Amino acid sequence: MELLQLQYFLAVARLEHVTEAARSLHITQSSLSKTIGRLEEDLGVPLFDRTGRKLRLNEFGSRFLRSAERALFELEQGKQEISDLSSPEHGTIELAVTNASTLPNILREFRKKHPHIQFHVQMLTTQEMVTLLHRGEVDFCLSSPPIQGDDIECQIVFVDPILVAVPKGHRLADRSSVTLAELKDEWFVGVKRGYSTRDLTDSVCKSAGFAPNYVFEGNEPARLSALVEAGIGIAFIPSTAMNSREHIHYLHVEEHELVREIALLRHRNRYISRAALEFREVVVEYFGR
Repeated sequence: MELLQLQYFLAVARLEHVTEAARSLHITQSSLSKTIGRLEEDLGVPLFDRTGRKLRLNEFGSRFLRSAERALFELEQGKQEISDLSSPEHGTIELAVTNASTLPNILREFRKKHPHIQFHVQMLTTQEMVTLLHRGEVDFCLSSPPIQGDDIECQIVFVDPILVAVPKGHRLADRSSVTLAELKDEWFVGVKRGYSTRDLTDSVCKSAGFAPNYVFEGNEPARLSALVEAGIGIAFIPSTAMNSREHIHYLHVEEHELVREIALLRHRNRYISRAALEFREVVVEYFGR
């Protein structure tokens, strides 16, 4: 059994499509099919149920996938450790985030201390991030909400108040706080259901006896401030996403604890490089300030 066979098998198993897997590996479909065929011959069983170019893991394939992922994971950890020992001031940190509002400041702080360390950052849904975490394919995730798991180390780094953002000139713009009940007749702009902040605020508003009337729902949290500033609606915005340069007024919510927890996550068994350790220190210091 060859290492290349395992790598190709993982690509096909995750995509379950020969054409897409071949494209991701930058090889021809025929080469990929032959390699998977030789692997199945070595094992003596088929690993996929085939329908045209689509493949679906069968029971043999599902069981073998877990072993292949563990084997390649361990090899990758060895590679990372050797790279760290040979060149500790260089390398790449793999990051995933569910919200990028704090990331530019954190990366700027880290780059001042370690200008030769590179980053690869992915903004993902919570489920996509969990998948990468379980595979050990990222050094750290900045996530809200926190994620728990036997193989996931979860460190709460900040409890972030969620504020009510209103445009200057709004009836509430001269207030410092507001009750949720006072917002029941307002128009809201927000992200779609499935985003942690949206789900949290919907739940808290429901407990206050109303459902927010959304006139805009999108996939980009960063756009909400511009919509509030334009007078389209008001919004629930975490304090870490505030921008004092905008023509927006922020109010605290009375009577209800409206906060989100931001967590730094990592796979317990993934090798943690010196650069990654120092990145964690920068994150903790940043939120501490």
